[in-house]
Amino acid sequence: MNRTWQFTALSAALLLLAGCGQANPAPASVPAESAGQAADSTTAAPAAHWSYDQEHGPAHWAELETGFSACRTGQEQSPIDIEHARLVPSPTVHPVDIHYSTTPVTVINNGHTIQVNVQNKDNYIMIEGRKYTLAQFHFHHPSEHQIDGKNAEMELHLVHKSADGQSAVLGILIHPGSDNHAFDQLWSHLPDHESEQEVPLADPIQLSKLLPADRHAVHYTGSLTTPPCTEHVSWTVLEQPIELSAEQIQRFATIFPDNHRPVQSVGSRELYTEQ
Repeated sequence: MNRTWQFTALSAALLLLAGCGQANPAPASVPAESAGQAADSTTAAPAAHWSYDQEHGPAHWAELETGFSACRTGQEQSPIDIEHARLVPSPTVHPVDIHYSTTPVTVINNGHTIQVNVQNKDNYIMIEGRKYTLAQFHFHHPSEHQIDGKNAEMELHLVHKSADGQSAVLGILIHPGSDNHAFDQLWSHLPDHESEQEVPLADPIQLSKLLPADRHAVHYTGSLTTPPCTEHVSWTVLEQPIELSAEQIQRFATIFPDNHRPVQSVGSRELYTEQ
């Protein structure tokens, strides 16, 4: 399958471009991607403070707490640079089967991203016969994954959990383009400041409208992209991006100028596409 990733020129009006998962809403001190894990934890001790700045940023996450050691020692870390030359078409890998409905949500600025917590368990994806229920979704600026060495303007991560606690993240790249009305309600309620208070949106969100029409993807095994960088996460990065307008991207970038983790070594991992 020959598919190309289209990257549009970056708008000069944007800032520099700029993590994933929880089954229950996360307090401000809990990273977006590890919140689901934290919700299942038997310990109540707060995680160490981490951020995307120089002192507490990605290069130092493993130093902040012993539980963050995988951020440095892990062998299957995310995000990665998805290079066309490494893609392996596979007859045994199937497109992700997405079952999303119109859903009530709450929104929170947890200090690391804008996170949207799903208020029911009616939304799920099927990956190779396993069901993963959507817990939350959030955004990164610029994108965390690269395509042939290039970041997109933003990236949307939809974080899912299976019944046995395994994580699966659906990643969607975001390019500048036309105004995306599917995000209008959410974007008009983006909280500017970190808070532990979730804000319910007045109307439910049609989750399927947030996605591109083409669901072909790159599949690989990776990790959470925020501390504790837990591995054995099933990643599905859709090939077709979605668009937000320059103004919509700027609105998020004003709150989070840079909340992305740099790409990690692919190592010996295979990157699969569907035939």
